[in-house]
Amino acid sequence: MKNGAYDYVTKPFTMDELKLLLERVAVHLRLKTENRMLREKIKSKLGFGSIVGRAPEMEKLYRMIAKAALSNHPVLILGESGTGKEMVARSIHFSGPFRDKPFIPVDCGSLVPTLIESELFGYVKGAFTGAAQAKEGLLAMAEGGTVFLDEIGELPVDLQAKLLRAIQEKEIRAVGSTRRTTINVRILAATNRDLETAVAQGTFRRDLYFRLNVLNLRIPALRERRQDIPVLAAYFLERMERDFGQERTLSDDAMKALLAYDWPGNVRELENCLQRACAMNSGPEIQLLELPSAIHGGNGHATVEGDGLAKIIPISEMERKTILNTITQLNGDKLLAARLLGIGKTTLYRKLKEYDSQA
Repeated sequence: MKNGAYDYVTKPFTMDELKLLLERVAVHLRLKTENRMLREKIKSKLGFGSIVGRAPEMEKLYRMIAKAALSNHPVLILGESGTGKEMVARSIHFSGPFRDKPFIPVDCGSLVPTLIESELFGYVKGAFTGAAQAKEGLLAMAEGGTVFLDEIGELPVDLQAKLLRAIQEKEIRAVGSTRRTTINVRILAATNRDLETAVAQGTFRRDLYFRLNVLNLRIPALRERRQDIPVLAAYFLERMERDFGQERTLSDDAMKALLAYDWPGNVRELENCLQRACAMNSGPEIQLLELPSAIHGGNGHATVEGDGLAKIIPISEMERKTILNTITQLNGDKLLAARLLGIGKTTLYRKLKEYDSQA
């Protein structure tokens, strides 16, 4: 119980005793979760649902999300990569009357074009080589709920026509089937591309664009709402504190650097930046030079020797120290280290093997 157990049972015990204990555990966990969520909400007053931000641009976005949540019309969510388009889509779905229905995200940019059709519409047994059994499509699986089509601008033109037909006629036909199935789903789509330009260039269907663009939400880039950077940073650091059990803050210089940076990767880049800084940091305060060099302008990569000349540290040596320090601070968890450093686990293991051979 000192290590976190709620209670225990002694043998012999009856099923009624066990059931009563489990009910008390369930109530305890529910109250603990509700209290934590309430404390976080009162403490931060961050924004709308799970979206973080208090800038005027975000307040406008929250009002539009609230209106969009009450309708069943398609919504086109626009924004640069890393701004949180899926989070906005989830807020629309889970703030509306169909929150208890499925929410199914589909990344159109990561799926192989030949597989998108079978993923969306499903297929029957024997429809193609390897189709050993029938599979229900995502549009049918989301019945009564929402399908979120992320990076809709990457959808091939021939599939755009089939998607348009499905939205207009509210029915689909599985690959290899002659039977049509009625569907009742809401379509939310997102892209970081300029769809109007794509329409002019003939790479995106005009009729599908107008069908999806019934409601239009644009998420501001992080550089357009810099006043939210301290709020976001505090939110991410608090979440990392819950995950790793160590409280951290940002030094004044580090915060000034975050505010001055343009964040081409937006909120996702900020989160990754703080994860890496926490992995490299061993104290309670994150310093300027523990941020990525792109943010602090490359300062601090040279040390001054006694003769006043700077000793240049090779990039490979900086990389080695960063990787080994990260693994040490994570108590040897190489998979987590690879994720926080933004490299593949295969790359990490290869580099560790190189370091061993050089030792």
